[in-house]
Amino acid sequence: RLANDLGPDNIFNFIGQFGFGKKTGIDIEGETTGLLPSREWKMKRYHQKWYAGDTISVGIGQGYNLATPLQLAFATAILANNGTVIRPHLVRSILDAGTNQVRTMPAAKPVALALKPENLELVKKAMIAVTQPGGTAARVGAGAPYLIAGKTGTAQVIAIKQTEKYVASRVSERNRDHALFIAYAPADDPKIALAILVENGGHGGSVAGPIARVVIDYFLLGKVPPPPVPPVGAIEEEHD
Repeated sequence: RLANDLGPDNIFNFIGQFGFGKKTGIDIEGETTGLLPSREWKMKRYHQKWYAGDTISVGIGQGYNLATPLQLAFATAILANNGTVIRPHLVRSILDAGTNQVRTMPAAKPVALALKPENLELVKKAMIAVTQPGGTAARVGAGAPYLIAGKTGTAQVIAIKQTEKYVASRVSERNRDHALFIAYAPADDPKIALAILVENGGHGGSVAGPIARVVIDYFLLGKVPPPPVPPVGAIEEEHD
């Protein structure tokens, strides 16, 4: 209902502020833009008009939408920063091997989005509830000495007809749903924002979420995860 009330143009303009459909500008090669569909894009790509069903699909993150894990983490960081956009980067400085001179790479100037504080607060409270008892990722927040704000997600790999029901065991592994989880923590004083994607992993809360918890525990608490346990029946290779 909300997507239908907003309409495709408002959705495109608003969501675009969070970095979808464009490069974040991170200082590494190979970044892609993803896809934030619009009326103009569909007409140019498929020579078709935009339908009401397209709006509903885009409104729930399905349909033509394409987003990279970096874009998801970037958008999550914007939420954590109360609407302030800080371009991600990896390089702090460059050392010239010939002259031994160090050139500091300037950080991009933060940009504040014109977001309503009450709307931000509503979204952030909802994300905290996701990791609390009764939430879709309650196990992710269980026992944590800090608050985690998160959102689970499942990305379809193949289309399922309306008359059919998706059953993972009946689908080849490479065609099973991807598991997604975005989060930032501590929710009341954010220090880290991330996005976890497990290809063909299934459910975000049970597969991607626990990985996010391990990463956050290490970042905030220095807690090193235990070594992985080999699957039952696995044969260890001998090495000289």
